Amino acid sequence: MTGSELLRATPLVDGHNDLPWALRELDGPAPDLAAGDPRLHTDLPRLRAGGVGAQFWSVYVPPSFAGDRAVTAVVEQVERVYELAERYPADLRVVTTATEAEAAFTDGWIGSLLGAEGGHSINGSLGVLRALRRLGVRYMTLTHNLNTEWADSATDEPVHGGLSDFGREVVAEMNRIGMIVDLSHVADTTMRDALETTSAPVLFTHSSARAVTDNPRNVPDDVLAALPGNGGVCMVTFVPRFVSRRVAEWDDRLAEAMAAAGEDHRNLRARDAFAARWTGPVMPGATIDDVVAHLEHVREVAGIDHVGIGGDYDGVPELPAGLEDVSGYPRLFDALLDRGWSAEDCGKLAGRNALRVLHAADAARA
Repeated sequence: MTGSELLRATPLVDGHNDLPWALRELDGPAPDLAAGDPRLHTDLPRLRAGGVGAQFWSVYVPPSFAGDRAVTAVVEQVERVYELAERYPADLRVVTTATEAEAAFTDGWIGSLLGAEGGHSINGSLGVLRALRRLGVRYMTLTHNLNTEWADSATDEPVHGGLSDFGREVVAEMNRIGMIVDLSHVADTTMRDALETTSAPVLFTHSSARAVTDNPRNVPDDVLAALPGNGGVCMVTFVPRFVSRRVAEWDDRLAEAMAAAGEDHRNLRARDAFAARWTGPVMPGATIDDVVAHLEHVREVAGIDHVGIGGDYDGVPELPAGLEDVSGYPRLFDALLDRGWSAEDCGKLAGRNALRVLHAADAARA
């Protein structure tokens, strides 16, 4: 069996793709995703070549957007996903449940799921949280690169010691309405508080293993070991500085240079612009083998039922060699099959684990 054959039989469910925000940021007329655009990692021909069966589209809002501006932006991003499905009805179908995602895959569509990246987008309102759920948003990442008023981020100075009392209310309300708690981007203390609070399985939609690459955005082993008790899934990302030690060390030097210049490494736009003009060392490359190392570590610590994939395409400027765009997933599964992963285990990794978490959230609301 090849990776392509596997993904024709089993839906690949990717946890995180930033195409909606990338489209918002592009200059000029909207690109034709049916024809493709070299400025993007994602288009319809490459999604088909990659065997993508369902995609959680990130309805991302930068943490610099605060208050009502953040709420407006997240609703606009939700609408953008619906507009894409209307524009390309032969390829994309918006789905809001696991059963709908499975049916879309069977019928030949790419299921379009929505995930809100950044709890600041609800502006401290459980009513906004419930409204996003009614619009079809199925997960919310509790923070992005900065703390919210109720949760600590992995890349900000701690304020709450994890979740505040209101943060625990947010998690409980997400459980009640069937919205998955996404723990990518959050501080270790927030991860542990959320796991203590939640009554439903969680996702890390685009994080990797701290023991393999020491980056605060990755998941420590004690949290990975807690996933079987929760039923959750760590969806390993392809972001080079999260999966490659060499790139992580380079990124640490970039952060130091930015700090010396009075710039904030947590600001993604500022980071990319600074890196483009920086006279420091050239960024090393990451590889498929780096990603495989994280997948195998998560499988070893958490178990095969608790690992998935969240590429973060169109959310970062570079990707590992062989995984440069969304057409690369079959190459990753070829590498895993060559290393002795069974078709059954690859099927769980590809999408069955993530769909199980989504089914559990669906049942909680039923």
